Amino acid sequence: MTLTRQRTYSVVAGMLLVAFAIALFAAGHGKAATTPTPPPAPEVSVIYVQGEDVATYREYPARTYARDLVDVRGRVDGYIERRTFDIGSDVREGQVLYVLDARPYEAEVERARGALAQATADIAQAEAALLKARQDVERLEPLVEEEAAPRQDLDNALAARQAGEAAVAARKAAVDANRAVLRAAALNLEYATIRAPISGRIGDSLLQVGGLVTKTSAQPLTTIVPLDPVWVRFQVSEAEVPLFERDGGRSLAIELVLGDGIPRSIGQIENTLNSVNTKTGTLEVQAKFRNPNHAILPGQFVRVRVRTGELRQVLLVPVRAVQELQGQHSVLTVGPDGSVQARTVVTGDRVDERWIVEQGLKSGDAVIVDGIQKIRPGSRATPRPDTDTATANGR
Repeated sequence: MTLTRQRTYSVVAGMLLVAFAIALFAAGHGKAATTPTPPPAPEVSVIYVQGEDVATYREYPARTYARDLVDVRGRVDGYIERRTFDIGSDVREGQVLYVLDARPYEAEVERARGALAQATADIAQAEAALLKARQDVERLEPLVEEEAAPRQDLDNALAARQAGEAAVAARKAAVDANRAVLRAAALNLEYATIRAPISGRIGDSLLQVGGLVTKTSAQPLTTIVPLDPVWVRFQVSEAEVPLFERDGGRSLAIELVLGDGIPRSIGQIENTLNSVNTKTGTLEVQAKFRNPNHAILPGQFVRVRVRTGELRQVLLVPVRAVQELQGQHSVLTVGPDGSVQARTVVTGDRVDERWIVEQGLKSGDAVIVDGIQKIRPGSRATPRPDTDTATANGR
C-alpha cells in the first residue's frame, strides 16, 4: 500500500515538471517572437533664437533717503494745549500741528496795542503844540519888524517852534517803536500755533499735550520727511565712473525696482559726489524719483536699473534655460533629427529674464527652456515651441 502511493506521487510530480518546462519554453518562444516598442521621445519646450535689437542695463543695489528732512521746533515758549495730527500721517505745508497756550502772547499784543495808541495820542498833542508855536512865529515876525512887539517874544516863539518840532519827531519815533513792538507781539502770538513748514510724512511727537515747548531746546518736536520726490543713493565701480560723469549722468535712463522686481518709477540722476571712496573704489551717485502715492519710504533697500546702451542683432535665451557648472554656462539644444546636444555658451549682460549669448549659439538654434529634467545629451526629444516665452518677448 505504501509503495503504491509513492509511485503515484512520483508520476504526478513528473507530469508537473514536464508541464512547467513546456510553459517556460512557450513563454520564452513568445518573447523572442515579439519585437519591443521603444518609448516615444519626450516633449520639450524650445525657443528658436533669433537676432534682436535690445537695450542694455546695469543694476545696482541702492537705498532711499530723504534729502530735505525738516525738524519741527517751537519758536516761542509755551505749554502744548492741542496736537492736531496723527503720528505717521501725511501733512500739508501750513497745516496746524500744535497749538500752545497763547494767553501770555495775546496779553502782549494787547499791551503793545495800548502803547501804540498812547504814542499816537502823544504825537497828536505834540503836533498841536507845534502848530501853535508856528502860528506864534508867523504872528510875531511882522510885528517885530515894525517894532510893534519885543524881540524877546519872537525869540521865545522860535524856541517853542523848535522844541515842538523836536517833540513831534520824538513822538513819531515812539510810534514807530511801538508799532515794531506790536508786530513782534503779533508774530509771537502767531508762533504759538505751530504749522508744518513743508509737506510730507510726519513722525512721532516727542512732546505730548501739556509738555513745555522751549525755543532753545536741542530736541525737535517732531520731524517731517518729504516723500515726493524720493531720493536714492547707490555706488558704482571706479571703472564705471566715466559713464556717470558724462553730463552728470542726466542723459542716462534710470528706473527704480523694488523687491518684487517690477520697475516702479522713472527717475533722473541728479549728481555724483566729488571723489571716489579710496576704501571701496566706488563713487556715490544720487538720483530722484517721483513718488506720488508715497509708496516708497526713506531707508528702503531697492535696486536701480540704468540703461547703458543698445546692442544690435544679439541672441538671447531665457535665464531658466542656462545651466551653470563650475563657472561654465551651457544650454541644451534639439537638432533637426530630434537629437539633444549640450552647448557651452558665453553669456553677456542680462536683459530682464534673459541672457545675451555672445558665443556658442547661432540664429535658428532650438534651445530647450522647459523639460530639461526629462532628457540628457545624446537622447532624443520632440520639440514644441514655448509660447509663454515667445509672448513675453513680444514675438
